[in-house]
Amino acid sequence: MTRPPRRRVDGVLLLDKPPGLSSNTALQHAKRLYRAEKAGHTGTLDPLATGLLPLCFGEATKFAQALLDAPKRYTATLRFGTTTTTGDAEGEVLAQRPPAFDRAALDDALAAFTGTIEQVPPRYAALKHEGRAYYDYARAGLEVPRVARTVEIHALRLVAWTPPDAVVDVACSKGTYVRTLAEDVGERLGCGAHLAALRRTATGPFALAQAVTFDALEPLDERARDALLLPVDAALRDVDVLELDAAACEALRQGRVVPAAGVPDGVRRARAAGTFIGLVEVAAGTVRVVRLVWTDDSFA
Repeated sequence: MTRPPRRRVDGVLLLDKPPGLSSNTALQHAKRLYRAEKAGHTGTLDPLATGLLPLCFGEATKFAQALLDAPKRYTATLRFGTTTTTGDAEGEVLAQRPPAFDRAALDDALAAFTGTIEQVPPRYAALKHEGRAYYDYARAGLEVPRVARTVEIHALRLVAWTPPDAVVDVACSKGTYVRTLAEDVGERLGCGAHLAALRRTATGPFALAQAVTFDALEPLDERARDALLLPVDAALRDVDVLELDAAACEALRQGRVVPAAGVPDGVRRARAAGTFIGLVEVAAGTVRVVRLVWTDDSFA
């Protein structure tokens, strides 16, 4: 069977990832649906997890780092009294200790993990040690050094408490492992815990309510799918815009700097006649290229 030809697709799709798929499997399925030449995701969700997974196509992949670095928000279910090999519901049970704490102790424990904290990444993680992912070593029964990392828990709020499960709202910095957070809260309460469920509800400026499911996406024709894509610079919506004329854009394309008298220093989204052409940096009254995009006007 002949595979449909790939095409150039540029933009950002906000996907509501279903359970049971890795982020990469979800990405590849979306890439096939769009017949896109190039695509990438912006922050791994484990197969167990669901929720917001922004996918970048084409020129938008040049700015995916902005979403990788963005703060995230989750609804997480912490199940107390049981620890697992993976820190979540997919692992084998390691130990069981009946929870013996009250609501006040739970509130205190959550408060203790709000703010700047140190986290030791889980054994089953995609982080690398000597070129191999942590989970490769874990599956082989090998231990490797796992260095604690500083992360920020902006908010950790109890939504529901139905023992042994606590549903919490977590707002955190990039690099936060909610599995590890669940385990650490459980250890503080003396009974252990694991992550029973996880749903990402926000990434940077984007919310889950804006996302589309595969069930909604698959029946659509190509034009309707394309209409769901956000602009290439959607991830940069908090970056100020600098309007440039055609001559300035051509100069930037040729690698030259252009004057920008009276424009404050800083990174800007450059636009020409309303078309995004890339990221530039203004310094001391001049503009230089940070990253340009390919456009129909040949700016690249």
